[in-house]
Amino acid sequence: MPQPELYEAAMRHALSLAANGPVTGGNPQVGCVLLSPEGEIVAEGWHRGAGTAHAEVDALSKVADARGLTAVVTLEPCNHHGRTGPCSVALIEAGVARVVYAVDDPGRASAGGAEHLRNAGVETVQGVLKDEAETFLEKWLTATRRGTPWVTLKWAASLDGRSAAADGSSQWITGTAARQRVHEQRAEADAILVGTGTVIADDPSLTARGDAGEFLEHQPLPVVIGERPVPENAKLRQRGYVAAGTRDLDLVLRDLFGRGIRRAYVEGGPTLASALIAAGRVDEYLVYIAPKLIGGPRTAVGDLGLPSIGDAIDLTFTAVESLGDDILITARPATPAKE
Repeated sequence: MPQPELYEAAMRHALSLAANGPVTGGNPQVGCVLLSPEGEIVAEGWHRGAGTAHAEVDALSKVADARGLTAVVTLEPCNHHGRTGPCSVALIEAGVARVVYAVDDPGRASAGGAEHLRNAGVETVQGVLKDEAETFLEKWLTATRRGTPWVTLKWAASLDGRSAAADGSSQWITGTAARQRVHEQRAEADAILVGTGTVIADDPSLTARGDAGEFLEHQPLPVVIGERPVPENAKLRQRGYVAAGTRDLDLVLRDLFGRGIRRAYVEGGPTLASALIAAGRVDEYLVYIAPKLIGGPRTAVGDLGLPSIGDAIDLTFTAVESLGDDILITARPATPAKE
């Protein structure tokens, strides 16, 4: 029987395979490695997006006979019929002898694969490299466990915290390198959220584009939060969007999760940003700081309802990056976002 060290090495390879899959689309990035009884890799696979073969099935398709093999999978094999059949059943029917996985599937419909495998006589080993897999799948796992998307809040500001000049002008606070990074981050999100005030004031297209202005492969779904209608001549009407029709953030986020949104990128103005922060709904902050002083009343974040310094929301910096003359600060709440 293979040793735990072999399982860990195979799991680490499976995690590297999983990274080949798309981060968007609602499904997790999953990798799978098939080991022979001697511990050699005989096949591998990963999930390429919604509607395609899951990692286990992808790997199984590459062997003529899987009887007696060990499947090493980054996530518990699913146990439900979606666009594809349950992976637990595929593994059982293939005759796999053992399944090793890192993290339990938290999905209400998809969980239970390990139990189904055990009931069919397949040995299961769980928790191998669990911490590494939890970190790799953090955004998807967090969203799935609580039923609302992972929320990333972005803003750009001057060194003194202003998002616009007194006359409302804000283009461009940051330089080209920072603005291009924003487009890349948009392409890694399922949805991009703004308030109706931003749509009315700025008429954004909310697209993800490359250096030459070309559309990137993935375009996030624009979501407009608020009660006011989107203007008839707005650019968003040319590409499609979701109008929330409400300011109820809990309702909006639950609805987005039901639409398959797992990663939400927020680019609204200070009103939406402040509402999300005050409601404890932000999982990650991306703050672009430009070496400018603007002054005036237009701050990047508005009133959070915090009466004193003792009530301040504590954050933890996780990264600081230079982008041309600007810097990007990534931060997380010291206390995790609201469940």
